[in-house]
Amino acid sequence: MKFDHNLHQEQQEKEQTVVIPSEENMCRTIEVAIIEPPSQPQVLPAVKLTPPPTTVNDDEEMFIPPLNFAMVDNGIFRSGFPNSTNFSFLQSLSLRSIIYLCPEPYPEANMDFLMANGIQLYQFGIDGAKEPFVNIPEDTIREALKVVIDARNHPLLIHCKRGKHRTGCLVGCLRKLQRWCLTSVFDEYQRFAAAKARISDQRFMELFDTSSFKHLPMPFSCSKR
Repeated sequence: MKFDHNLHQEQQEKEQTVVIPSEENMCRTIEVAIIEPPSQPQVLPAVKLTPPPTTVNDDEEMFIPPLNFAMVDNGIFRSGFPNSTNFSFLQSLSLRSIIYLCPEPYPEANMDFLMANGIQLYQFGIDGAKEPFVNIPEDTIREALKVVIDARNHPLLIHCKRGKHRTGCLVGCLRKLQRWCLTSVFDEYQRFAAAKARISDQRFMELFDTSSFKHLPMPFSCSKR
């Protein structure tokens, strides 16, 4: 077999050929996205928001009840001392009478209101002394109670200074006429007097004798409690 030297050399050259990558393959462009850090947020100056002005209609009246105001029974109300801010509210009750349980003269502004609205004032002056000097005159309470139960005086408002003690005693005696049990009478008194509740007031209501009123008509609720 004849050995072809040239063919062998050619094969060796092919085997020794090294493929050199072209410059195009070596140089590739890498695009890098540069992300800048977020800029500092812009701080806007504080702006004070002013609500739009409230339009008050002069034709609209504010109805503000007096301190400790409540309905006692049909046509009978109770409260603390009313002032001029309460007049529109009192006017809405169409009052015929007011029972005033303080010895001080009734203020001129209040008297003008009563006269302008045809309201009768009944004053039963009871001193607002504190314990242990409390002296509740039974005869005065009895006379005031006669005015309360007379339907001709209704609608009627009972008030003293705060609507607690003197008013509470008169209403408590009325409740006895309505045959409320003492527990209910005291509960109502304490609800208005709160921390100022007086043992002497409750003792007065407990001992108050209603027998002299039995012959008088009771034109309002007499439900037992």
